[in-house]
Amino acid sequence: MPGSGISINTLPKVSLHDHLDGGLRAATIIELAEAIDLDLPASTEPDLADWFVSQSTTGSLEDYLKTFDITVAVMQTHDALVRVAREFVEDLALDGVIYAEVRWAPEQHLAGGLTLDQAVDAVQEGIEAGIARVAQAGITIKVGQLITAMRHADRSLEVAELAVRHRDLGVVGFDIAGAEAGFPAAKHRVAFDYLAQNLFPVTVHAGEGDGLASIRGALIDGRALRLGHGVRLAEDIEIGREDQDNTYVTLGPLAQWVRDREIPLELSPSSNLQTGAIAAWGDDILDHPFDLLYQLGFRVTVNTDNRLMSGTTLSRELALLSDAFGYDLDDLEALQLNAASSAFLPLEEREELADAIVAGFADV
Repeated sequence: MPGSGISINTLPKVSLHDHLDGGLRAATIIELAEAIDLDLPASTEPDLADWFVSQSTTGSLEDYLKTFDITVAVMQTHDALVRVAREFVEDLALDGVIYAEVRWAPEQHLAGGLTLDQAVDAVQEGIEAGIARVAQAGITIKVGQLITAMRHADRSLEVAELAVRHRDLGVVGFDIAGAEAGFPAAKHRVAFDYLAQNLFPVTVHAGEGDGLASIRGALIDGRALRLGHGVRLAEDIEIGREDQDNTYVTLGPLAQWVRDREIPLELSPSSNLQTGAIAAWGDDILDHPFDLLYQLGFRVTVNTDNRLMSGTTLSRELALLSDAFGYDLDDLEALQLNAASSAFLPLEEREELADAIVAGFADV
């Protein structure tokens, strides 16, 4: 852990990969489910929270994604979306996050009669309400939406157009998510062409449930500026031994490209363990290639992915990495500066964000 007596929670942090439908409070799910007569696997807040974590820890991304059937089901009305987004912001602010990008798929929230635009407006209303509420406590946070298309569906161009329509109304970027294997970025090439033509930032889930081909597709077909997870890029890194005392590291062409161009990796340690994304290296946080990537100079960032499913916070993820790899305050600051530099914000705002991080760590 960093210095004695220092709370990671109080340090300024940046969250780039955090799903709205994976960050609900268990108590909120219970209340919203009751209103629509939705049966839940547990009736108390602690038991339901435990259920989400246990069901998400199977080593399978596909099984992990099934837990979202419940959270998405209770997020089908304007009021539900506003509430979930507001609480999402409040919880981030209480964890010391000063900038966050919240990703979610509007196409999954239309069963209650909302249009795509109405759904985005509802989430923005909730975000702004959350920002205003924490401001009353003297806490400042900035939040942007990442509009997500589901990679197994066929609405990506429509969703891309939605994102661009709202680019000055709270939306800062575009994403594709969902089961990765068998659903390459190339399937959504028309949407990615449209986004590129409109100079709109893109991040793509890749290198989590599938390997190097998926990452290559995200970069080439998706023109991704960031890689959602990207942890399996480590498959393109060879570690060998010259002799008893010396080892060598060789980067493959894809890893070399990503490192040399400082393409950010949105790593999520706990989630990567739960979904089996790091199964090639082991099943413990110590086996995660995070430190390898960090030491080799990749632009790694730390994220939660889904706070409910992993029972985590950004502070907890940083603490896990600190315990596993001996990171100190300088390392934690470097990781936050990586995230600030990678935000889908104008240069001036990214510089202001970096200044706020440096100032916050200097005050420790």
